[in-house]
Amino acid sequence: MDLRVMGLESPLFHTLHHIMDMSEEGAGDKAHNAPTRSYVRDAKAVAATPADVKEYPNSYVFQIDMPGLKCGDIKVQVEDDNMLLISGERKREEEKEGAKYLRMERRVGKFMRKFVLPENANTDEISAVCEDGVLSVTVQKLPPPEPKKPRTIEVKVA
Repeated sequence: MDLRVMGLESPLFHTLHHIMDMSEEGAGDKAHNAPTRSYVRDAKAVAATPADVKEYPNSYVFQIDMPGLKCGDIKVQVEDDNMLLISGERKREEEKEGAKYLRMERRVGKFMRKFVLPENANTDEISAVCEDGVLSVTVQKLPPPEPKKPRTIEVKVA
């Protein structure tokens, strides 16, 4: 099933489709093929963390909404030299005495996004700024390689 054809390109639908495929494949042998709890938890965290990615002439910028989070609650890492990992946790407010929730709609818990960086991403030049509840991670681009100049090979007499 191609999710793009149906207009369901969101990470949540992709993750749910992936989990459903895995459960169908392992219907006869659930113990070995079922997704682990940590996989499902991570998949939910990824699906619930939308991001914008922009390309500029000299950089890539990843933007994620992080309302109510402090800088210490957000972690930005590079794994395997080409994987940008943005993660953290939004914690529930402590209940004050005498107050009770009538409705809880704001998301709490772990969040995570992984992005495979392009070959021209300079992983040594990454900066992250959180302003007005929006995290912006900027990854500078490597300069384009210089064109190779022709080399002259000396022809010797045999």
